Amino acid sequence: MVRTSQTMGTVYSPNRINGRSRVEAIYEAIVGRIDRGLIRPGERLPSIRSAAQTFGVSKNTTVEAYDRLVAAGRVESRPGSGFYVSQHRPKRGEPPSPAKVEAVDIIWLLREQLEKRYEVRIGDGRPPAAWMEGPEMARALRPVARPGQRILPESYGPPAGLPALRERIALTLAERSINVTPEQVLLTHGANDALDMIVRHFVEPGETVLVDNPGYYPLFGKLHLAKAKLAGVRRNPDGPDLDELAQRAAATGARLFFTQSLAHNPTGCSITLPVAYRLMQIAGTHNLRIVDTDPFADVLPATSPRPAALDQLDRVIYVGTFAKTLSASLRCGYIAADPDTVSALADVKMITRTNSSGYIEQIVYDLITSGRYRNHLKRLVDRIEVATRTAHDSLSRLRLPVFGQPAGGFYMWCMLPAGIDDKELSRTAAEHGILLAPGTAFNPEAIAAPPAMRINIAYANDDRFARFMRTVGATF
Repeated sequence: MVRTSQTMGTVYSPNRINGRSRVEAIYEAIVGRIDRGLIRPGERLPSIRSAAQTFGVSKNTTVEAYDRLVAAGRVESRPGSGFYVSQHRPKRGEPPSPAKVEAVDIIWLLREQLEKRYEVRIGDGRPPAAWMEGPEMARALRPVARPGQRILPESYGPPAGLPALRERIALTLAERSINVTPEQVLLTHGANDALDMIVRHFVEPGETVLVDNPGYYPLFGKLHLAKAKLAGVRRNPDGPDLDELAQRAAATGARLFFTQSLAHNPTGCSITLPVAYRLMQIAGTHNLRIVDTDPFADVLPATSPRPAALDQLDRVIYVGTFAKTLSASLRCGYIAADPDTVSALADVKMITRTNSSGYIEQIVYDLITSGRYRNHLKRLVDRIEVATRTAHDSLSRLRLPVFGQPAGGFYMWCMLPAGIDDKELSRTAAEHGILLAPGTAFNPEAIAAPPAMRINIAYANDDRFARFMRTVGATF
């Protein structure tokens, strides 16, 4: 005899759902009873008609809720018999322990950014989700329909990306004194995607490429995959060390220099106008192309010194993104360059990606043109300013000196006492549930460098980090 559940519980009326849809309310109610053992595996659920009466909803609503239960694997549908609690439950493995750290390197740091196994996230590359993905941004992500406007694209769309967004980006770049046409803008799945396309097109195996030191470690991984040789250019508080840049360009014959001029990752410092001006002179002398990533552009002054503004995209390839200032989940960025370069990179994009996401591009365009992105940026700027001051105070109390005068981004470069092994410090921190970003991960070459770590300003005031540095950290 098949047992039918009689424990469906409280009737749900529309007023009892508290903002959830009726389907979600029914789904969660039944799942909750299954998880608590009130409805056992193999037990038949009440009929559609009976469940609809119990929950006080229509039969169509109940059918949809039951279909979701089937799709989730919680319930099985047996034609002519009914719906039964599934007897097959997926095995749940134990989550990996953050205390076991085999290596502290680029892959480890990238993985920890995504898996978020550590509660204390001093070395995270992103701010707290509440800064950009909380209720305020959830409201902002509701598309605004305008008369005659199609919200979502019907097809793949043009290879370069949504024309309306490219036009809007061109206007934004003009405010930064970078004069481009929309045809000189290529939309991407973010800055990392842009860098990947540039590496694929320009870098040959065995070729030497110049990069910031310390610099952006995901870029180093891309260049290693391309079998390039990395040559670091020391980063000073006011920008790249220009004497070292000229020397290394002459010695290696490098054709590319990847850098982040403003709110540099990981130091947080920005290039000054005199350094930017001389950088372009050196680029001309040594036939260098500059790939300049500007992820914090939307929260920095439009008048900030940008090599792309001095050069007008003759030698500079300019990379922008909305991931740092809008949401890491909205993978949308762009490349601005001379027409020939954009055309060539668009071909790379078609071959390797087909195209970028028209859905996301439409959402970003709507956020910009509706004014909601601008309002969000005002809040984000305020948060960055407050967090920067707080981080300075916290690190000062720990007697940890900060490199240069970081401002406008999420990062500070914290110098550690001489003799400390920053990788071992990170391993020990991981055993205490603390994610640190050791300076070694940002070093493009196996050359000894002063010990340091990247600090995310949003987390620098965490008392658990302070206690760790005062106790365990002091023993290194």
